[in-house]
Amino acid sequence: MTILRPNARLKPAELRTLGTSVAALPAEADWRPEVLKLSRFRDDGEVQLVNRIHARVASLLGRNVEAASAESMRSLVADHFSTSLDEEHVTVNRTDRLRLQDAVFAEIVGYGPIQDLLHDDGISEIMVNGAHQVWIEREGKLYLTDITFADSDHVIRVIQRIIAPLGRRCDEASPMVDARLPDGSRVNAIIPPLSLVGPVLTVRKFRRVPLSPDELLRHASISPEALQFLRTCVRGRLNIIVAGGSGAGKTTLLNALSSYISTRERIVTIEDAAELRLQQMHVITLETRPANVESHGEITIRDLLRNALRMRPDRIVIGECRGPEALDMLQAMNTGHDGSLTTIHANGPRDALARIETMVLMSGADLPLRAIREQVVSAIDLVVYVERMQDGTRKITQISEVRGYEGDLITMQDLFVFQREGFDGQRVLGALRPSGIRPAFSDQLLSRGLELPLNWFGYEGDSVAEADRN
Repeated sequence: MTILRPNARLKPAELRTLGTSVAALPAEADWRPEVLKLSRFRDDGEVQLVNRIHARVASLLGRNVEAASAESMRSLVADHFSTSLDEEHVTVNRTDRLRLQDAVFAEIVGYGPIQDLLHDDGISEIMVNGAHQVWIEREGKLYLTDITFADSDHVIRVIQRIIAPLGRRCDEASPMVDARLPDGSRVNAIIPPLSLVGPVLTVRKFRRVPLSPDELLRHASISPEALQFLRTCVRGRLNIIVAGGSGAGKTTLLNALSSYISTRERIVTIEDAAELRLQQMHVITLETRPANVESHGEITIRDLLRNALRMRPDRIVIGECRGPEALDMLQAMNTGHDGSLTTIHANGPRDALARIETMVLMSGADLPLRAIREQVVSAIDLVVYVERMQDGTRKITQISEVRGYEGDLITMQDLFVFQREGFDGQRVLGALRPSGIRPAFSDQLLSRGLELPLNWFGYEGDSVAEADRN
């Protein structure tokens, strides 16, 4: 095997060897995605037929669409559909008639061609790349579907139907928008001129019932010891950051961890688009607001966080920290609001802290880097890193403690690490295991009546308290 060194010149023999090894690599240029047959239409003829009937029915209904309930609207659509189908002089059986009628109903009051995908619990993400490509993610893997839209305007109509109830806009003046569906699914849309492939719509679906900690165990996303450890940390009011890449499962894990918060506590959640679904009774959900047409009235996460501090919260949960609000979050954690939870996009636990430093600098605060790092160390206790693996599964791969500040660096220590043992072609092999290092906050947990098993930290006995007595 030839090892390339910086500024090194390869001999002709080495070049031939390198060329042979590169040629042996599997070529992915010829890869073609598997196309799933998910469209409710059999051919383009049915697509055009539904588009024509939809245009007729929509013109007959007029503004009744906005005022009528879903059930009454379904009845109205059924009546007008029959008339419009007769005008097409097309004969179809009862099964096909109901199928096409549902398609027209989805166009009028639903989300058009992707309506069925939204009801499929096995699909975790829907990606519309212009009018003629719809991809889905199922069990962590991407698939191309045979679903298409009529044209770009068709996609934009669906986007407008999603964002209209939220008072948001997506047009040439504001071509990007974040929103959510009534079930909490996250929606992002970007349209021309920013998108060169046409309107792009991305829907990240969330389960109707949030994933419970026990289900995380069944999916092998976490080990029993790590789950017990995190439960103790949440109940012990440690400040925890869940870090990971896009689509790694940060919000899902945050939802699961929040189930360990006491029902006696007052919880304030702050999000760009409300996605968290906490099961406690005393929860106040706050959501940001974009600027209006005149570019006024914007309410940011930073504004909501400042207001939340005046609402007597026991816990503050921020859906995602990605801007200047990081400074206010650190201030809140350092002024008595312990037990806070948030998520951050990062490539690892240490990178998460570096991103927080960068976000604090984005706030415009004239603070030296040392002061920022001291704030980070005193505010954050634990960083949990979650990763989407090669086989599409989501796993917690690191749980790291923020130990302190030495010299000019923040010191961290891994408490749990996922030890990879290979890939068998179907799934990633390995397990999340304790590192054997006792966390520095053990005494803090003990003062709250919470103990950690000693065998995780290389001691003999039943608890940390027993080791301290010995």
